[in-house]
This record gives sequence, C-alpha cells and structure tokens, in this order.
Amino acid sequence: MNDAAKMIERSPLGAELSDEELKLIAGLMAGRVLDDGDFLIEDGASDDALHVIVSGKVEVVKRTGDDDYASLAVLREGELAGELSFIDGTPHTVGLRALTDTHVLSLEREPFESIIDSHPQLVYKVMRAIARSAHRIVHRMNTEFVELSNYIFKQHGRY
Repeated sequence: MNDAAKMIERSPLGAELSDEELKLIAGLMAGRVLDDGDFLIEDGASDDALHVIVSGKVEVVKRTGDDDYASLAVLREGELAGELSFIDGTPHTVGLRALTDTHVLSLEREPFESIIDSHPQLVYKVMRAIARSAHRIVHRMNTEFVELSNYIFKQHGRY
C-alpha cells in the first residue's frame, strides 16, 4: 500500500475500504501542501473537490468584513472538508485556511464519478463516509446551538 493510501486509511474516508479500494481512491487523489495562512478554499468559491486533512490544522472561517474573518471551527488530521460542495457543486459558504503547514489530499468529483459503473461499492462506501462526516458536523452545530441558547437564556440551571 502506498503512502497516500495509508493516509486515507486513517481518515473517515478510508474506514470501510479494502486495501485495493484504498489504492484505487488514492490514485484518483492529488496532494497539496499549504503554508500557514494559505487558503485551501475561499468563501464563495467552487472547487468540486473533497479534501482529507493529512497533517496540520485548517480553520473554518467566514468573512465578516473587508479582511476580517470569524473562526467557526478547526479541522485536524484525518478530517474531511468540502463534502457538500463535492456532492452538489454549490459554492462554499465558508473558507478553509491553514493554521499551520498542512498537507491535504484532494479528490475531484469528475475522476471519482468515472468509477461509478466499475466500482459501485467503493463509491457507496465513500458517499457513506461523506454522509457520516456531514452528520457529525450537524450534530456538533446542534450541540453548540443548544449550549449557546442555554447560556443566553440561562436555562436548565447550568449557567
């Protein structure tokens, strides 16, 4: 197994994949190195790619003014990014900016779609991993919303 396949194996994307599937998906991906402060994705851009953070940290940011950004979350090694734009092709609603030197593997939608007929189980497993990642994000956001709401309205005796 090559280095890219080993990196994917350690991510949510590779959790259910066989060695052969890991090699195939790794062959479709391209590596990229970001310096601290570089943007992987700009707010409002479209790139149709799914990204795996191999090493480093990426900050999820939302533009609040001319050159100002609000930090929404931090993605770490092994996490996925760009899931929804990869699926539906819509522009990104947030930016992704490297907090440290960061290595990313990216899977473009077109090469991925080229294996639908020849490897449907692999495509299914990748899409299930993406759905799980999106589910974790929604769960985290819901939890943070409830905590913030409880804090603001002093509910449930915790504040």
